[in-house]
Formats: sequence, structure tokens, C-alpha cells
Amino acid sequence: MSNSFDREKIVDCMFNPVTSSILAELEDGKKQCSFLAKQTSVSESEVLERLSYLIEHGFISKASDDGKCVLMANSEKLASIIENGDNFDEAISGLEKMDSYLN
Repeated sequence: MSNSFDREKIVDCMFNPVTSSILAELEDGKKQCSFLAKQTSVSESEVLERLSYLIEHGFISKASDDGKCVLMANSEKLASIIENGDNFDEAISGLEKMDSYLN
């Protein structure tokens, strides 16, 4: 896991409508990939693909529980992206993107 990552790419991932739904599910704790796929109406492989950059850089942890894929969010690390003053404009841009998807 590398400490250097593209902050804009992280923000884009976080505010993508499907990915943000997945992240919202992970706020309550770890969830199985199959559950997340069902909740977002995408395949398990698409869940992992959409989260791959976040997993690669430690924003999401991927584990196996009894042979089933389980994901857990690193809430502090995710929050730090938004709270970082340098990223405020990116966060606003991300929110605007999300708003445009919803409208």
C-alpha cells in the first residue's frame, strides 16, 4: 500500500453515486461484498472494481471471512480527505458532481 495517491481520484471515487452508496453502507461497519452488490444493484466484481483505488491506498480494507469477501472503510482516512483544507475545493467540486448526477 502506497502513501502517495491522487487526491482528486479519491474524491471522484468517493462522490461517484454508486461508490458513495457503497461507502454509506460501510459507515456502520464491515459488510460482505455480496450484500453491497445487492444494495447497489451491481455485481460483486463491479463493487471491487469501483473500490479498487480506495482499497489500493488503504481507504477501504478487503478481507476474507469464511471464504467470503468482506470490506471495511477506514473512516478516519476517508474523512481526512474532505477535512484537508487543500482539498476543500475538490470536495465542493465532488459534491457538485454528485448533485448533477442526482438531478
